[in-house]
Amino acid sequence: MLPIATARRTRRSVTDLVRPHPLLLGATVVVLVAAAAAVLAVPPLLGAIVDVVIDRGPVGTVDLLALGVLAALVGHALLSALGAVLTARLGELVLAGLRERVVRRALGVRLADVERADSGDLLQRVSGDISVSSEGIRQAVPMLVIAGLEVGLTLVGLAVLDWRLALAGLVPLPIWVLVTRWYVRVSGPLYAAERAAEGRRTQSLLAGVGGAATVRAFRLRGALLDRISGHSAAAVRASLRAMRAQSRFGAVLNGAELTGVLSLLVTGFWLVRADAVTVGAATAAVLYFLRLFDPIGALLYLLDEAQSAGAALARLVGVADMPVPPPPAAPRLPRDASVRLLGIRHAYDGGPEVLHGVDLAVAAGERVAVVGPSGAGKTTLGAVLAGVQAPTAGTVEIGGVPLDDIAEPRRHVAVVTQEVHVFAGTVADNLRLARPDATDAELRAALERVGVAVGLDDVVGDGADELGATVAQQLALARLVLADPAVAVLDEATAEAGSAGARVLERATDAALAGRTAVVIAHRLTQAAAADRVVVLDKGRVVEVGTHADLVAAGGSYAALWAAWSGPRD
Repeated sequence: MLPIATARRTRRSVTDLVRPHPLLLGATVVVLVAAAAAVLAVPPLLGAIVDVVIDRGPVGTVDLLALGVLAALVGHALLSALGAVLTARLGELVLAGLRERVVRRALGVRLADVERADSGDLLQRVSGDISVSSEGIRQAVPMLVIAGLEVGLTLVGLAVLDWRLALAGLVPLPIWVLVTRWYVRVSGPLYAAERAAEGRRTQSLLAGVGGAATVRAFRLRGALLDRISGHSAAAVRASLRAMRAQSRFGAVLNGAELTGVLSLLVTGFWLVRADAVTVGAATAAVLYFLRLFDPIGALLYLLDEAQSAGAALARLVGVADMPVPPPPAAPRLPRDASVRLLGIRHAYDGGPEVLHGVDLAVAAGERVAVVGPSGAGKTTLGAVLAGVQAPTAGTVEIGGVPLDDIAEPRRHVAVVTQEVHVFAGTVADNLRLARPDATDAELRAALERVGVAVGLDDVVGDGADELGATVAQQLALARLVLADPAVAVLDEATAEAGSAGARVLERATDAALAGRTAVVIAHRLTQAAAADRVVVLDKGRVVEVGTHADLVAAGGSYAALWAAWSGPRD
């Protein structure tokens, strides 16, 4: 799983994001305090009405007091609405800043660090956790602040009426404090576990959908469904544990409220009997306490929401705090587009070695195809060359400069894989991801170069036109043309297309790679036949290097692969 920030780090991160908005923060605090204070006028005014009625005072006084109650309630409603708007605005600004940090950091860290975690975990964070945090900031936080202020100021109002009534109202306070501390301590980890379980469930669903063809081919449907069911059941159990804690919290709070009401009724009775307070004051005290039920109930519900939002925020801050590779101390520029791999060894997370001392030199402008049986290490070699994976030993050089010494290696080396993504938006939006300052004429030229006939204003992606695998790959190749790297790595870029689509993509690939150094992880050996040289990998070692014609004539491993590829098929 990707890292999760501590509660302290999460608070510090949110504080850093709030700091640039001092005026909005100040206005929000003032309005929320005014909203909470406005409603405090209601119980004393009602108590005054009781005293006027008991003393048979003038009706006009009752009317004025009733108008005061109405004005207090209207003021409270208006100020609460304004406070909710201001809080939501502040929260959305904070969340927008956090969202940008998360995306920027996810794009800045090594791709291997992201891929090492479940893809469902990252997806859950940038979708589900963002949604939970946004919902909490828009709705829960304003109401939570208002409810907290109402509770605090209501206790102050009790103290103003009579200190003995205030003490009676504080009888359930120890229960509130203890049970709240327990709930905050217990619910935080419960909600964090719930979010993590939902991430694992999302990952298993993604794996099932994305690998549906493989699942059917190997008849793994039962095992996959069992895995999805297991992760779904775990997510349900995590949710139920959080709900049980919430139910116990609510039950204890209800008992505390009953204790407080009884304490105030008994204390008020004896104080009125002793002529220490009026019936109206005792009534106001009970009304004050009864007014606590709604904000405390809101705190119960909203504390639940806030804990869930806090768990989601911690997961987002965890991504935003992921370490990025440090820039080189003395950055250098490659002298040309040549590629050199020296003694490359690689193992994934301490496992067995996948590459065993690979040496390879590619001249500037040369196209080299890497072929071999499944599991030979072809994709790993391409990932190491592109800087996606850091080799456990050895050096990758571009133009005589080690990859780690190049300031922005992605400007010099780009990779296109068989798994491409079409982003929601226009075709122009998709292309400008590679070069934001590209003109429409340059975008059209890139599309024409790879032979795709789509309009720049065509809306594609989720909720719009679904592009086929061939066209999606052509868009990726057009982005490659716009990025214009000196070195391109293509990892089985035609594997997802059918036979007709593969021929189209091979022509598009030829056009996109013209004039640049290219290392092509070849899924179809027609790509190897068209390359300047062919490198044959087997079990992580280079076993053959040469031109297509020379290797076929040599009768070795490549010749056997070519014979199997080009021979007659049933």
